[in-house]
Amino acid sequence: MKKDSLNSRRKFLQQIGATSFALGAAPFVSLALSEKAEERMLHYERRVAPNDKIRIGVIGYGVQGHFDLDTALKVPGVELAGICDLYNGRLENAKELHGKDLFTTVNYKELLDRKDIDAVLICTTDCWHARITIDALAKGKHVYCEKPMVFRLSEGHPVIAAAQKSGKVLQVGSQRVSSIGYAKARDLLAAGEIGSLNMVNAVYDRQSSIGAWEYTIPPDADALTTHWDTFIEATQKMAFDAKKFFWWRAFKEVGTGVAGDLFVHLLSGTHFITGSKGPESIYSTGQLSYWKDGRNMPDVMSGVMQYPDCKEHRAFQLTLQVNFISGTGGQEIIRLVGSEGVMEVRDNDIFVKHSLMPEAPGFGGYDSVFTFPKRMQQQLQQEYDARWTAAQRKAPRKEDVVFRVPDGYDEHLDHFTGFFDAVRTGKPVTEDAVFGFRAAGPALACNESYFNKKIMKWDPVAMR
Repeated sequence: MKKDSLNSRRKFLQQIGATSFALGAAPFVSLALSEKAEERMLHYERRVAPNDKIRIGVIGYGVQGHFDLDTALKVPGVELAGICDLYNGRLENAKELHGKDLFTTVNYKELLDRKDIDAVLICTTDCWHARITIDALAKGKHVYCEKPMVFRLSEGHPVIAAAQKSGKVLQVGSQRVSSIGYAKARDLLAAGEIGSLNMVNAVYDRQSSIGAWEYTIPPDADALTTHWDTFIEATQKMAFDAKKFFWWRAFKEVGTGVAGDLFVHLLSGTHFITGSKGPESIYSTGQLSYWKDGRNMPDVMSGVMQYPDCKEHRAFQLTLQVNFISGTGGQEIIRLVGSEGVMEVRDNDIFVKHSLMPEAPGFGGYDSVFTFPKRMQQQLQQEYDARWTAAQRKAPRKEDVVFRVPDGYDEHLDHFTGFFDAVRTGKPVTEDAVFGFRAAGPALACNESYFNKKIMKWDPVAMR
């Protein structure tokens, strides 16, 4: 591929083209009042040439499968060659959307056997991710696998080994790590914009039945129309249950709950921004608060993770929160707290608020000095005044800043563009199997902690 046609979606302009000043608190609803915040527009470029045609197959054509395919087909030179799904109605839907001659199947191996397919998008139930990924790589297919990369902790290293052995591209589908906003947050943190990082608060709340995975179940759902016997080949034998097929995220037998769906997004983003390999201790707790619909996974869940002092970063603590009946109406925030400020990542926009300490230590006010004898109070005041100037007692000020991505920006498209660039050129992807497992591993360990009520130890380097 020619140099001038390579994807350059993360090319930032250091000299910001559109700069304005926003007065008042509007850009900082949760960052408290700010007298003046500089608001900058993040610019980016995307230049992609088709050059080589890439034909793809989709395995799992549910909600995310539809979104992934629609986005993938926006990348020039990408064509659809086939779709696999276990529910007959979705195969009918596939032909309605993409033509009656489209190859469809309920057996993913038939799709992998096709010579005209270069890459597959794996958008299935979590319990099938590792098996299909390994089979696809063995067949010489490039793989885009939805998060979490694996269903069980024991599957992580076999998937990594399969990717390395195959020489094919494997990218995990946590699209936010390809966001130009997250890239800017990473650069700001590395430049010391908020001082030394010591805590990250990451939240992904929802407040709706669909957000809680209560998707519409088709009236013809039964063991035959869903090929139930095939569906449960990747897990334990179970009697047909339409909820476990269509609401699978809510059931531990086939899905990974809020940890595998949303904690993993927050972990991926945190790891990308901080450059971290992961935590060393993990604890999670939760409850079934509202969506008592037969599910056996919590709808309110929190996690606490301790990240070690290492070459990538100083030690920090990460708190994770998912609430499926949140009175906020829903929110997704990664809040990085440093010694000199706070950086909030909301969707793809970055909000930075600074708070710097004065050089001089505190004295007076809510301090013990007023409890001492007056003679001693006077002596201490004189000594303090002699040592510290008025300037040293005053906290320095630094303007708050908001960085916004352009209207219509789509990190999902950037994630797919990066994947297909890697297929064409061999360059590394943003989220390979190692990165994917370093996010999935701690997320799955949260489920282990929740169900076993214990602190989990994790080796972020060895990923065990």
